[in-house]
Amino acid sequence: MLLEVNVNGSRLGDFLSLSREHPWELAPFSEALPDGGEIQVWDTGVLCIEPASPADKDIVLSCGIHGNETAPIELCERLLRAIVAGRLPCRQRLLLIFGNPAAMNLGVRELEENLNRLFSGAHARGGRHSRERERAARLEGHVARFFEARQGVERLHYDLHTAIRPSAFEKFAIYPFPHGAPYSRQQLSFLAGAGVDTILLAHGPTTTFSYFSAHRFGAHAFTVELGKVMPFGQNDARRFAAMERSLETLISEPGWQAAAVALDQIRVFRVCQEIIKQSDDFRFHFADEVANFTAFPAGTLLAEDGGQRWFVQEPEEAVIFPNARVANGHRAALMVVATELPPAQLS
Repeated sequence: MLLEVNVNGSRLGDFLSLSREHPWELAPFSEALPDGGEIQVWDTGVLCIEPASPADKDIVLSCGIHGNETAPIELCERLLRAIVAGRLPCRQRLLLIFGNPAAMNLGVRELEENLNRLFSGAHARGGRHSRERERAARLEGHVARFFEARQGVERLHYDLHTAIRPSAFEKFAIYPFPHGAPYSRQQLSFLAGAGVDTILLAHGPTTTFSYFSAHRFGAHAFTVELGKVMPFGQNDARRFAAMERSLETLISEPGWQAAAVALDQIRVFRVCQEIIKQSDDFRFHFADEVANFTAFPAGTLLAEDGGQRWFVQEPEEAVIFPNARVANGHRAALMVVATELPPAQLS
């Protein structure tokens, strides 16, 4: 059976639809699950599942931080439907977040600002107001409430996305800057088993959702890119099946760990340059349709903005997230180079 609750005169058989009908506000409510647990709606797009006897992991699973990145939204909706119907037992505490319902309704990445650049307090800086800033502050509060509810357990946060453009390596993850802490071998194996075998090591603190959870709460957290942006209903679920199976197993089987993967089976990149757009004169010197991880040789002119120019400085650099339409002062692209993770940096 599907979860059914009277909320403002409508019946809830689909939490995502209810959230999209109420994109900014939704009164909290709760409902028992078939296995004795409880599902708690904390906010529009925010739902906490409390098992009757929770195991040793607290998991945040977020999607739709950008409203047009629909494949992860559909994946999370399938997981939720299976949990609510009793087909998928939820043995771990789970906070499920559909990040930006208002942007989903318009089929756009954002309404006013990039929500994934507003965490770690960035929503309160700059003297500006936007609905995305309000949403970021509330999401921070929900994550804090979730993780602070208990201590001594493993904390995980997978923030699922799809990219604006295709990628030479279709699925990849950004590992937030660890501030000297070791990288997790087990998490790298989990991602590889879920079909994500390319890792980009962040080069410093950021204002992304995954960095917020990693830095503030010591969570193993990742921004996970699962492919290219497509409209609702046009995603091939088979392309995300490995991730979906891995998340199902993680949620339902306490003590499960992904099979260990050799480090030489994982591609690792580090950031070597960050290209920041300064004015409306900014332009790239490569085609708009260039894919993520497209490589350029040393000396190649990448971009210019007035009198400033960016060139490839390493023997070879690859471009990630190129977007000349970002706001002035924002990152227009990252340049990355292949690297290795020494065993001494792993736990």
